[in-house]
Amino acid sequence: MLYNIKGKLTVADVNFIVVECGGIGFKCFTTVNTAKTVGEIGKEVNVYTYLAVREDAMDLYGFSTIAELDAFKLLITVSGIGPKAAVAILSELTPDKLALCIASGDSKSITRAQGVGKKTAERVVLELKDKMGSISIAADNSGVVANVLSVSENENAAEAVEALVALGYSQSDAAMAVSSLDKSMSVDEMIRFGLKQLAKNL
Repeated sequence: MLYNIKGKLTVADVNFIVVECGGIGFKCFTTVNTAKTVGEIGKEVNVYTYLAVREDAMDLYGFSTIAELDAFKLLITVSGIGPKAAVAILSELTPDKLALCIASGDSKSITRAQGVGKKTAERVVLELKDKMGSISIAADNSGVVANVLSVSENENAAEAVEALVALGYSQSDAAMAVSSLDKSMSVDEMIRFGLKQLAKNL
């Protein structure tokens, strides 16, 4: 129905923004990331929208990028994930980071989102694993996601990731570090070089 709204930004709160267009102020619930990056108060902005229709309300959600909108629409297809939970997840994780979490099976990072428990996060990973292509990923990260997906297919790489997770790193960060290494390396070598890579990212 509404694909996007272009107009003057009049309000930018933590949970919503208001875009004035044609004398009408459209209240859009949104993520923390969009609220921070959409633009300055009084300036013209463009947000991509999704209208959630319920029996008792019609809520408009707005996002500064198509990638975030696509990720939102994908998240609400997961059983138990409504618009509010999807916004909470995307306030914690960018679409690229969410794609990496799903690719690496990192449900723990998803639980950092407010109101999202372990079982719900695991459902996100399980139900969206085969729909990765539906999340718009920045060109410079698409290769990274592909490499992360291949890690689970290599026994040494998978063991190295498990070891790094045991040392306290997140599944997605560990998988990303190991994905750039030569798959012919031993597990010990992967762990050692993986730790160096993770130390650089701190």
